[in-house]
Amino acid sequence: MLLLLNGKLVAKEEAHISVFDHGFLYGAGLFETFRTYQGHPFLLDDHLARLEKGCREIGLPWQADRERVVRQIECLLEANRLEDGRFRLNVSAGAAPVGLPSTPYDQVTEILFVSPVSPAPDYKVLRTVSVRRNEPEKDERWKSHHFLNNLLAQREVPAGAEGVMLTKSGKVAEGVISNLFFIKQGKLYTPALSTGILNGITRQWVLRMASLLGIMFEEGEYDLPFAQEAEEVFITNSVQELVAVTQWDERSYPDPDADAVVTRLRQYYHQQKTKLWSIGEICL
Repeated sequence: MLLLLNGKLVAKEEAHISVFDHGFLYGAGLFETFRTYQGHPFLLDDHLARLEKGCREIGLPWQADRERVVRQIECLLEANRLEDGRFRLNVSAGAAPVGLPSTPYDQVTEILFVSPVSPAPDYKVLRTVSVRRNEPEKDERWKSHHFLNNLLAQREVPAGAEGVMLTKSGKVAEGVISNLFFIKQGKLYTPALSTGILNGITRQWVLRMASLLGIMFEEGEYDLPFAQEAEEVFITNSVQELVAVTQWDERSYPDPDADAVVTRLRQYYHQQKTKLWSIGEICL
């Protein structure tokens, strides 16, 4: 598999970064994960905007450039003979002396990875893990190299399932690699950003669509029993899309029918995924 390291096409076996890269030494790095549909990188502008904002806040001199990234995506698809792919755009602080700098960085290491896309699952089982969601480094959680919390949580989860993390106070937070939604009496609920979760791009898409479709929704802090007593549960991320949940610990849920909220949202997702660059473009 070929990737792009600082804009240069290299085989994964030949891709190397410095041992002094502060993304490696201190976690000074951010990334975005997205995929293409018929060659189109769905909601790419939103991913790039979040990455640029995060880089600015931690002092990485990286700016979003849709045209450049699209060229790189096309390059990797062609070089790897893929029609579509799962991409990770990674920006780290680059090589610098050992020690914590007091000023912003003056360079970055940029890597664009691609891998083949597997079919999105229709259903998932959730397991609540004992590892508690850590608090973000600042007011907002970034998609950063600080992923040990997620890694430790993942080790508690059976193969094929998704782990659900709670906050230190026992409120429902998010999945190990997903955001969480549940339905009670026709109302859509999702944990608020105050629980320390990532404001996922697909999460933002769901809330925007709920607003446009007239689906009542609420962001809040919820106890585990309140969430598990829902009639419908689903999880989201930018690669697996919207995935219905059939079981959460000991609680089971019926397969979603045509009237289920996740079914309705999936229909719009599939209509939009080959053409939208940003959530702001949505028009029903």
